[in-house]
Amino acid sequence: MTTNPGPLAGLRVLEFASIGPGPHCAMLLADMGADVVRIEREGGNGWPNPVADRGRSVLVLDIRSEAGRARCLELAEQADVLIEGFRPGVMERLGLGPEVLRVRNPRLVYGRMTGWGQDGPLARAAGHDINYIALTGALAAIGGREGGAIPPLNLVGDFGGGSMFLAFGIMTALWERERSGQGQVVDAAIVDGVSSLMSFFAGGRLSLDRERNLLGGAAPHYRCYTCADGREIAIGPLEPQFYREFLERIEAPASLYEGRDDPANWAAHGQCLAELFATRTQAEWCALLEGSDACFAPVLTLDEVPQHAHLQARGVYQELDGMQQAAPAPRLSRTPGLARTSLRLEADAPVWGTRAG
Repeated sequence: MTTNPGPLAGLRVLEFASIGPGPHCAMLLADMGADVVRIEREGGNGWPNPVADRGRSVLVLDIRSEAGRARCLELAEQADVLIEGFRPGVMERLGLGPEVLRVRNPRLVYGRMTGWGQDGPLARAAGHDINYIALTGALAAIGGREGGAIPPLNLVGDFGGGSMFLAFGIMTALWERERSGQGQVVDAAIVDGVSSLMSFFAGGRLSLDRERNLLGGAAPHYRCYTCADGREIAIGPLEPQFYREFLERIEAPASLYEGRDDPANWAAHGQCLAELFATRTQAEWCALLEGSDACFAPVLTLDEVPQHAHLQARGVYQELDGMQQAAPAPRLSRTPGLARTSLRLEADAPVWGTRAG
């Protein structure tokens, strides 16, 4: 066990158990040394995840009871940050809303994670990642030339536009608190975060039309191909010099050297590459292309990822609780983070400083 306390050592975070982006944000803070106490109901939240739920001290409380509410108020008075992922108005009905808590603790940064946001016509409607990315234009751009849009797991909404923006908002509020001495409410809405992520496309010259979407799989030089063994590879030599090296290494037909950027040629070029890549296995293509400037990688399953030589060399995964888990990211040179197991506590036990190491 390292003695390095992490860059967020001493930061007290009170997390009300939810699903998806809230727990992920709390994991990010815990990995960086924050002392995270999770309030959980009996039986959990229905989505137990030993990876995303790591690094906490866990208290099981009935927050609808008078005793449970009193315990939450006590902990909130001592916390620097609160994270909750309920629908708008739920925490207020429980007597645990920001107006109440920030009177008792003016320095509290109150992080609220929702899909639609705290206000607006849809604020209290149910929804999931697929709905939020649909409304923000992200989903429409993801898919093949035929068929419907394809949900990209829940990476774009819940985590890209959700937990990452919640963590960013919390850290900006903490930075401002150093000057003002006052906390504030962080309204982290997935529709807001994904809209920010889409700024690259809204402000650029890239087409999001699926038949002309350079980064969405339409271009033959930025997509995946199936190999002789049924495994896939991913190529992305966008720059001319990388494209030329790619073609030279695979001994491509001369027809692929011209008209690369004209969508009228993409179907023919794609068919040519598909036939070529089907002649060798994934391992054979790795031996030929991996580590070059051809912009190449094998398509790996999640179970295979920790065994890849590059990720092993960087220590991207580590064993915790008998599982291979992604190590804390990003990496800090002087005060790196540390993934830790969680610790369940008795309801009336002291909490701060009891997180398992």
